[in-house]
Amino acid sequence: MIIPGQQSTGYNYSALRVSLHLIFYPLKVIDVSELEEDWDDPDEIIDEEAGPSGPVERMRIVTEKKQEPLRIDKFLMNRVEGATRNKIQQALEEGHIIVNGHAVKPNYKIKPADEIIVFETRKPESAEVIPEEMPLNIVYEDDDVLIINKPPGMVVHPGCGNYSGTLVNGLAFYLQKENLDPEALPRVGLVHRIDKDTSGLVVIAKTEEAMSDLNAQFKKHTVYRRYIALVWGDFEEDEGTIEAHVGRNMRFRKIMDAFPDGDYGKHAITHYKVLERLNYVTVIELRLETGRTHQIRVHMKHKGHPLFNDATYGGDRIVKGTVFTKYKQFVDNCFKVLPRHALHAKELGFTHPRTREWIQFNSELPADIKEVIEKWRTYTTGMTTQLRDQLNG
Repeated sequence: MIIPGQQSTGYNYSALRVSLHLIFYPLKVIDVSELEEDWDDPDEIIDEEAGPSGPVERMRIVTEKKQEPLRIDKFLMNRVEGATRNKIQQALEEGHIIVNGHAVKPNYKIKPADEIIVFETRKPESAEVIPEEMPLNIVYEDDDVLIINKPPGMVVHPGCGNYSGTLVNGLAFYLQKENLDPEALPRVGLVHRIDKDTSGLVVIAKTEEAMSDLNAQFKKHTVYRRYIALVWGDFEEDEGTIEAHVGRNMRFRKIMDAFPDGDYGKHAITHYKVLERLNYVTVIELRLETGRTHQIRVHMKHKGHPLFNDATYGGDRIVKGTVFTKYKQFVDNCFKVLPRHALHAKELGFTHPRTREWIQFNSELPADIKEVIEKWRTYTTGMTTQLRDQLNG
């Protein structure tokens, strides 16, 4: 029995087979999802602020009561027109085919009444990039690369729901003045991206050669990326490493999750170091060894220390602290000062694609993060003074 997915209502079986054919034979288009993610992974771009994205349910199969045990890859081979077994296995490994709400391996044997859902992973064609004049905070520029200090709230590239006002739109306008072809973006230009509400440094390639070279450096994990974050809670150790695969949440497909056993998702490593302890929150630095979607945010949640005011991963509520009303008012005030997750891409270093010299850039913490950290310092000092007075009294 085959049941169309919610977004496939009204499809007949032939139409479904055509749709699924596209899963395994995607169109060749210019797609920003091919970019290295810093922040994120080239194969798994998610931008919750940009509206619906990610896999879309296209087929739902409930096996018959008399169904005999059979490997799921073989089972789907008979039901997906034009699909190769290798492509089906790849979709299973990436979690784009789930059984009874869970990802399974290609050797999983289906049983009677199993519910199999197949997600379409074909990305839409990139929208035309419309040049727009906007202020750009250019940290460095030469004939090959451009370093931008991105403000919070700016989406890096156009996508569903965000076709204007993005960094790419601004770059297209800026590069026109240098007689560079704006239509080459995003194929030429973006090497990586950071989330909409993450501030900080982004490198832009200005030539095909620079683009190719920087892409290779990101893939080899030789690019230096240092972030500053304010997170909930106090760490037991001064520094450490988080190693846990990062993949799509099994239930909520638009967010990511950590899989420490390594049986799902992609390998991810984040190094962290405590910079300042402020009782209920901590200022830390983070260095990325890999770049997966929302890696820092997911790893911090996995560690039990979500980013301060990260609405997607549980940091937009009181995670540590007291139940007193004044404390709640203080935290709410901090949320108003910093209406986004507290993450800044502070340093970026790489080998220059032309000169082969190492270059490294630094950026100041933005005002909103600075102000919130200072508020926590004042609050912590007040708590310490009050406790000392009580002990001495």
